[in-house]
Amino acid sequence: MTERLTIDHVGHFGDGVALADNANIYVPYALGGETVDVLPSPGHPDRRVLAHVVTASPQRIDPFCPHFGTCGGCAIQHWQPDAYRTWKRQLVIDTLHHAGIDCEVGELIDAHGTGRRRMTLHARQSQQGILRVGFAAAGRHEIIAIDHCPILDPAMDGAIEAANEIAELLRPVSKPLDIQVTAADNGLDVDVRGSGPLGTALLTSLSKLAERHNLARLTRHGELVIMRNPPVVRVGKAQVTLPPGSFMQPTALGEATLAELAFARAKGAKHIADLFCGFGPFAFRLAEKFKVSAFDSDAVAVAALQNAVKLTQGLKPIKAEARDLFRRPLMPQELRDYDGVVFDPPRQGAQAQAQQLAASKIGLAVAVSCNPATFARDARILIDGGFKIDSVTPVDQFRHTPHVELVARFKR
Repeated sequence: MTERLTIDHVGHFGDGVALADNANIYVPYALGGETVDVLPSPGHPDRRVLAHVVTASPQRIDPFCPHFGTCGGCAIQHWQPDAYRTWKRQLVIDTLHHAGIDCEVGELIDAHGTGRRRMTLHARQSQQGILRVGFAAAGRHEIIAIDHCPILDPAMDGAIEAANEIAELLRPVSKPLDIQVTAADNGLDVDVRGSGPLGTALLTSLSKLAERHNLARLTRHGELVIMRNPPVVRVGKAQVTLPPGSFMQPTALGEATLAELAFARAKGAKHIADLFCGFGPFAFRLAEKFKVSAFDSDAVAVAALQNAVKLTQGLKPIKAEARDLFRRPLMPQELRDYDGVVFDPPRQGAQAQAQQLAASKIGLAVAVSCNPATFARDARILIDGGFKIDSVTPVDQFRHTPHVELVARFKR
């Protein structure tokens, strides 16, 4: 049975929001001001499935991907770009306001660049023996098979074909697979997870597959299957060999933009602690001007950073240490060694570290975040501890999604 709704606005997750009986009803792919017919969403009383747009918004445009609306990768391709950008900046403004943080929010910086340089494809086999390789469906436990993704960087060409052949080769294992593909500067780096131990015959076949598809490296759960070339990426003046399956900013322009913003906001410091440093996307750029001490819980990423430091000339000193900053944040007495901090935590934020920063005497902190909600929580801790926040700059690296990143500067 269909139901007719009027959409009031687009919510924080990209869904159209209808106001009904003092409750919000969420309708994916609907826009503010539209009249829509919807169907129930089983198991989700506050959600509906868009059946038909009766009266379309003048801001509605045609999506550019044939998988949009079934694949769960993109939430918004159907909205006029200027309206979309205004909404995305407003997400940051609203989140900060809700936390009682009053500061200037700059214009949204588009950092999509040439597209995504990493992705994880899922391979699942149905009870009928049908193998699907693609992305998770929007709101459903189902894999949408894809043969093309228009938001990928051209450096990812051949990634989907390679993943499909890997899944077909490992079909006898009969296990769900996650196939992570990263575009290094010298080829594709692929890590396969979920297969469990493999016999010699399958490992040999995977090695031959890597040769056919010119993969730089193929690993299974981080363990090497074959390496034709060590996969490397340029980070400032450094060339870093990627650890298998390591985290990397999804777009090259996104990484450069965040690093440039952090660099500019670190002005005035001499010795910087780079917290949650990964393999060094900020550390190497910061070290062009500042002395850097870098910390991260990922010991393999830290080792990659350390190895690259040995091969890189023209930088200020960089020291790197493996340390779990969630369980062992830098304490106030340790922070006395620095006059600035740059921190870029995962989505859960850096609450424990923010508490120690607030208790310290350090005068400058630059926060990079991929989650405005946890950023606002951590920012509140810093402000209550005596910091003042300058302007916040939102960055759109995950175009067509509700995810937004930001960079902010705190000073005492």
